[in-house]
Amino acid sequence: MPADLAVIGLGPLGLPLAQAAVAAGIPTLGYATGPEAGSVSPAELRRMLSGGFRRTANAAELGRVRTAVICAPTPRDADGGLDLSLVEQAARTLAGHLRPHTTVILESPVPPGTTEDFLRPLLEESSGLRAGRDFQLAYSPCRVDPGNRVFTPGNTPKVIGGLTPACTESAAAFYGRLTEKVVRARGLREAETVQLLETNFRHVNIALVNEMAVLCHELGVDLWDVIRCAETKPFGFQSFRPGPGVGGHAVPLDRAGQAGGPLRMVELAQQVNSRMPRYVVQRAAALLNEHGKSARGARVLLLGVTYKPDLADQQGTPAREIAIRLMELGASVSYHDPHVPSWSVLDRPVPRADSLYEAAADADLTILVQQHRTYDLQGLSVKAQLLLDTRGATPTGAAHRL
Repeated sequence: MPADLAVIGLGPLGLPLAQAAVAAGIPTLGYATGPEAGSVSPAELRRMLSGGFRRTANAAELGRVRTAVICAPTPRDADGGLDLSLVEQAARTLAGHLRPHTTVILESPVPPGTTEDFLRPLLEESSGLRAGRDFQLAYSPCRVDPGNRVFTPGNTPKVIGGLTPACTESAAAFYGRLTEKVVRARGLREAETVQLLETNFRHVNIALVNEMAVLCHELGVDLWDVIRCAETKPFGFQSFRPGPGVGGHAVPLDRAGQAGGPLRMVELAQQVNSRMPRYVVQRAAALLNEHGKSARGARVLLLGVTYKPDLADQQGTPAREIAIRLMELGASVSYHDPHVPSWSVLDRPVPRADSLYEAAADADLTILVQQHRTYDLQGLSVKAQLLLDTRGATPTGAAHRL
């Protein structure tokens, strides 16, 4: 069966989109542009393959679809901006086989203006086609929340912005097959800026509660109780939780593209959030010292090294920096994670604890970095010699909280 849709980039953005498309009965082609590190389990992938999903390494097949969605990752580059090289690679590959009447949609996180000023010329120059006349071009912010069982692609509204009104309608017609609600933005830049606002909103608010966590520790105030009470306010407040750092694939942008000025609050939020792994290690060293132990030579067990609970994805996980800083202090670091069978830091394998309770009892300090559902935190708080909870997940009084 020929595919209706090509998803270009089978990482954390592309695989969930392909999964949603297959679930909606759309024959889907997957074309990889880099490492596949999505949140789709092997069982889910088998169901996708049986439902009409097909991988390909043959770029010529991209020219046989009605809709092509570019989901290439855009990690940070050396200057702190977004690296668009995989988007460029995907665009050039698609452009070489682009046919008239195809709808091309970009979902990768990019600065405003990228779709029109960067992607459009790449597609037009290599294909000889004109966007808005020969093919449709649009942008849609990716709203994938890996592991979220409440909000799925099917019930999460999709924002669409096209180069022309016809481009918007073409993209809206496609996404209308996947989701209950489509929201039309005025244009490409508005849709791209939605992604900017949503990502920065998350990072700024996490930075606020991270600063509150440090302040409350100094004041001897239980921040988790403060949040519990504050979130009862029915207006003007949305609760966020502090943590050891912010991971994930959505990179905050403190500049709105080349022409945009700096976003000072976002820049400050990045500084606050990037300090959290260091703060966790400082707290760890202080706890050890309070109990008559030095960080040098201490046995430290890290629980959960992924960036999100109940997933294997390690993109941007703060566990890596925490491990490095502990090692620099001379600590002996091991880890446990039911989703990560092996883990290396600085090209050195980190010992994996096979028996969780025995490892916690043997460690001088256990740090809960990620709260996986399988962890019995009440039992761990009893077994561990010393437990530092960076997620506020343990019962009150059962551990030292961030």
